[in-house]
Order: sequence, then C-alpha cells, then structure tokens
Amino acid sequence: MRWEGVWLRYHRRGPWVLRETSLRLDPGEAAVVLGRNGVGKSTLLQLAAGVLRPTRGRVVDRPRHVGWVPERFPVDQPFTVRRYLTGMARVAGLGGGEADLAVDRWTERLGLTRFRGVRLPELSKGTAQKVGLAQAMLHRPDLLILDEPWEGLDAAARELVPGLIGEVLAAGGSVLVSDHRGETARLPGAARWAVADGTVTAQGPADASADALVVVEVAVPAARVAGTVARLRADGHHVLRVRSDAAPPDALARKPTALVAGELAATVAGEPTAPAAPPISGPPGPADGAGGDVPASGPTGRASR
Repeated sequence: MRWEGVWLRYHRRGPWVLRETSLRLDPGEAAVVLGRNGVGKSTLLQLAAGVLRPTRGRVVDRPRHVGWVPERFPVDQPFTVRRYLTGMARVAGLGGGEADLAVDRWTERLGLTRFRGVRLPELSKGTAQKVGLAQAMLHRPDLLILDEPWEGLDAAARELVPGLIGEVLAAGGSVLVSDHRGETARLPGAARWAVADGTVTAQGPADASADALVVVEVAVPAARVAGTVARLRADGHHVLRVRSDAAPPDALARKPTALVAGELAATVAGEPTAPAAPPISGPPGPADGAGGDVPASGPTGRASR
C-alpha cells in the first residue's frame, strides 16, 4: 500500500493536517506511527483504512481485507457482543457456520466469553476495546490497523496485542499501529513513522535495546499526580505505575529529582506546572476489564515513565 503525495484537511479553508505525505507499507511489514496527541496520527490511519479520502494525492494498493480498530470503539449500538460480532463476521464475508466459529474463538481468546450476552453500551472501555480487536481479527486481515491499541486494556490483554500483530505479519499481512505511550519496544522490528507539524518522517526499525534502557522516576506532590501523569502521556511517555511511597521530610523541600537507569541522576528544573487535580482513581474491578493506575496518597506520588 502506498500514500502518494497525500494532503488532507477537514475543511476547505482549514489548516492542513497532513502535507505532501508519501509512504509505503509492503506485505509482511509493520509500521508504528509516533507523535503527540493531535498531530494527525489517527488521520493517517483513517486514510489507510479508507475511512477518509485525501484532499490531494491518493492512497493506492490497499489490501482487500482491512481490520481497523479505532482508538475508541463505538459502543452506542443496541447489540449484544455476540450479535454485533456475528453481524460483522458476515459483513467480512464469513458464512453462518464460519461466523459462529470465529466469534466463539475470538471471544474466548480475548476473555470475552462471559460478555457475549451483554449489550455494547454496558461495556467498560477496556472490554469494548477487546470487542474491537475481536471484530478486526474475525476474518484474517491483510492489513491490520490499530489506533492506540493498548489504551484502556488490562495487563493480560496488552500482552496479547504483539502476538496478534505477529500472527498477521507471519501470514503475509501488514500492520499499521499508532502509539503515544512508548509501547514501541513491544514491536522491535517495526518501522517508525514520526508525525509532527503536518509531515510524516519515515525511520528504520527501532533499536529495541535503546528503547529498554531508560526508566525515569519523578517525585511530585500528591495533588499534582493526576495532572502530571496526564501531561507525561500526552507528551508520548509511557507511565508504568504510580507509587505512593512517602518521601523523607527534607526531600519535600528540594526540587523533584528524575532518576535515570544507568547511574545517571538529573534534577528537574522546577516544580511540575500541571494544574492541581484529584488523585488518580484506582484500578477497576475484575469485571471491568480495563487497566488503571495505583491510587496516590501521602505527601508525594511517584510517576515512573
């Protein structure tokens, strides 16, 4: 599949979201789209899926079977999980028996068996995202498009995503996935497409060892934990966890310190500037299916990224 001189804007006089974009994704290849929120990652993926058409230029050689998982699964539909997936399997070209088998297989594999009779609007975000993954995989896709696939998933489901991607690639399909949380290390062989200021820069596969080197721990006042975590994620960092360990009294008077793996220590220039926010909510119960951060308490919270 190729993007040939693609430009896109949403309104006739609006700003260009993408400009002069020329890319290529061959069978058996994967590319990770990187960039901050709002720079056009989802736009690039929707062009690949055929959901959007370029204002100028063209997208050619799109594979026949496309599995697309948007960042937010559209749950405002009056169907149960089973009925929705069965209908989507038929749309994808599977016969009645094949559709039923595919639905049973993927709901079981993604931990959705007990949700088969639940209506879509009643699902948590994480569970709905699993339904989106199942829908994309019902008919083996020649092109799998995942928009922030790790967002909202519990730890077990997050571990499944690289495996699904590997299966598509092994079967000769291609994969396009956006990421602003730093999950690129899970796909060490993927090319990287960096989106910024309306342009896309294609880079080679990431160095997996470099991606795994640095973990930074930042100490912030408890009242600022939620805002700091949100800002770190918006900037493309992966927040591993939030700890509520109480810091020694004298540490509170000093500036926060960012500790970097590899015998490096750097003092942050000042207090975090994120606005005060309530502590991060705890993880949902087992029935919810979505991950969450550990609640912050005490005088400081620590956000590891």
